[in-house]
Amino acid sequence: MSDLIKKYWFITGLLIVFAVTVADITETVSGVGRWFKMHRGPDAVIVLIFFFSGLILNARQIRSGLMDIKGIAIALAIIFLVAPITGALVGMLSLDTGIKIGIFLVAVMPTTLSSGVVMTGAAGGNMAHALVITILANGLSVFTIPVALSLLLNLVGGTAVVSIDKPAIMIKLGFLVLLPLCTGLLIKFFAKSFIERFATKLHTLNQWLVLGIVWMAMSQARDAIISGGGSAGIVFLLVFGFHGILLISASLFTIFLKLGKGKRESVIFMGSQKTLPLSIILQVSLFPQYGLALVVCVLHHMIHLLMDGYLVGRLKGSGLTT
Repeated sequence: MSDLIKKYWFITGLLIVFAVTVADITETVSGVGRWFKMHRGPDAVIVLIFFFSGLILNARQIRSGLMDIKGIAIALAIIFLVAPITGALVGMLSLDTGIKIGIFLVAVMPTTLSSGVVMTGAAGGNMAHALVITILANGLSVFTIPVALSLLLNLVGGTAVVSIDKPAIMIKLGFLVLLPLCTGLLIKFFAKSFIERFATKLHTLNQWLVLGIVWMAMSQARDAIISGGGSAGIVFLLVFGFHGILLISASLFTIFLKLGKGKRESVIFMGSQKTLPLSIILQVSLFPQYGLALVVCVLHHMIHLLMDGYLVGRLKGSGLTT
């Protein structure tokens, strides 16, 4: 039992965060989480994650990650083609409009800024490769989201005009991802031997920081999850199936195109994971009347982290990674 807990401690932590935050009727836990969320807590955690990632990365990983054009192309194809097509197929089902809009929002999102990179490293994959995918996907999303979301909304007769502040997202990527990452890389360049002694602990610390982001997101969305309880079962099955399709697609691509060990993990995690904050922003600003859409976005984020947390343990212990 202790070996199982050690192997799957991350997914255990996710389950505990979810259960404690939602079940706390005093709202003390979620109240503290909302306070941190309102005071830029997630931004601070993302900065720390990428700073530590810069300390962890080595020159070989960086060169390999930048040169793997095939892996990057596969991940971007899953993010910008497979996911929206899957969302369109879900939109053809007889479902509540709010659920459909929630799936559409998830489908057009870029990959996560933090958890995918951390999970890639934890599973033995190339974090530099994951970072390249993150930066490219989030940069491209400011152009792809308005087009893809508008096309998907046509399936439910929607006419919302999707507008995204492109410069603001670019600046945010620079300050939250590139600056702390480069700072970490610079420090490691001058203190490599000292930093490498703490590499394993930094990996673990990054996973704890991801749990912190999940807690803050869950705290903000707790009321929406509880109020949508009647439809939670349907939403759970949909988001589980949606993410499962992306995982299977990513895995098949890596097999058929013979992606090497260490790189396949970044394609699997980065290709299938979806960022939460941007989907919430769009739901609140464009579809406030569809509360179920918010429930879909939040539950998908939680479910895909649980699924991928389990996958990290499987890949890490399978001997398939390097």
